[in-house]
Amino acid sequence: MKKILNLIAIFIFSLSFAQIDNIANGESITLRIHYGFLNAGSANLTAQNINYKGVPHLYVKGTGQTTGAVRAFFKVDDLYESYINIHTGLPSFYVRNVKEGSYRQHFETTFNHDNNTLILTDKKTPANGSKVIKSVKGVQDMLSCFYYLRSKSPTELKTGTIINMNVWIDDEMFPFQLKVVGTENLKTKFGTINCLKIIPSVKSGRVFKEKEGVTMWVSNDYNHIPMLLKAELAVGSLKASIDDFKNVKYPLKFVK
Repeated sequence: MKKILNLIAIFIFSLSFAQIDNIANGESITLRIHYGFLNAGSANLTAQNINYKGVPHLYVKGTGQTTGAVRAFFKVDDLYESYINIHTGLPSFYVRNVKEGSYRQHFETTFNHDNNTLILTDKKTPANGSKVIKSVKGVQDMLSCFYYLRSKSPTELKTGTIINMNVWIDDEMFPFQLKVVGTENLKTKFGTINCLKIIPSVKSGRVFKEKEGVTMWVSNDYNHIPMLLKAELAVGSLKASIDDFKNVKYPLKFVK
């Protein structure tokens, strides 16, 4: 379950601007996470309309935690927050505060898209202070990129679409490539629903078993709700499936 929100955020993109208008105020999405045969934990994403520094923003909070037997030997409590400008779809402020076993990290990032810089503050080690880092146009954070993806219409995410992206993860920039490989009818606990099948290209190594070891299915509609994620990790495999959803803007078309 470690880094589940990283995995969710990976197959997302940003190279242009897009207004976010398809996320309902108070939306909540919960995913149940399995590591092999174990019920490993859960991840939750909530969205709320707010004003941030006088500008309409979408405040998104992501949490992830291990549960049950897995939590007994590996405790995870992760918190991610992103303040996303509704008009541009770009993040203004981002928080990553994670506790994974003995590992701790707490970064805050302020984005300046006018001059393509960001300010990174290490809250875990205040003595490190803040530093200004050169960024790139249209950079997204790990949460904003997901909601930016969701802002796209179905006609913008056709089979064969390939999108390059830059995502700010931890304290550095990572390039990814997103590929929409087709559509598929997916069985869920709520019924069967038509989904887009999406594969990101990611670096092999410590986390991923292969270059394209992650696959995600999102509803093939204007919601683009995540329904299923599968990841082949360096050790074992991980799966996250839709467990609950509330206040979704458009009806989800499940077939019983």
